[in-house]
Amino acid sequence: MEELHRVTPEQFKAQPKMPVVLVLDNIRSMNNVGSLFRTCDGFNVEKMFLCGITACPPHKDIAKTALGATESVVWEYAEDVEALVKQLKNEGYALLVVEQVDQSVMLQDFSFRDFEKVAIIVGNEVFGVDDRLLPLCDAAIEIPQFGTKHSLNVTIAAGIVLWEAVRQISLH
Repeated sequence: MEELHRVTPEQFKAQPKMPVVLVLDNIRSMNNVGSLFRTCDGFNVEKMFLCGITACPPHKDIAKTALGATESVVWEYAEDVEALVKQLKNEGYALLVVEQVDQSVMLQDFSFRDFEKVAIIVGNEVFGVDDRLLPLCDAAIEIPQFGTKHSLNVTIAAGIVLWEAVRQISLH
């Protein structure tokens, strides 16, 4: 750890965080949940919200891919994602959904710097984000794709969007 210049979980919890939270809307795979914990640790995300059917730690399938990040990343379970999103909006978060919709903005054209703090919402591996959330969101972000498939695994999509958010915010 010293050679890699990694902080301890205690140091991680104490350090200032990016003004970014990640909302998981009905993620069915515990391996995906674990990977998202690890990604949030890697990008110094403020908090993760696990909603609906999304499994919560402790669980061996989450731990397998989280590699200890469930101990460093602050998280909270919220059964009702719609109520959570409304609460985050009231707390001043810009609500950004990662979804392919008519009004989505391509990631490379989106400015995270326009917002003081952001909540990035990712959805179910099959059905995407709950349709009830779309009208509540400030923007929909789409990741450009050039192959025959028109979707990415939720962990990959969240990682790409989080990287861009943190990159832009860090330059601010």
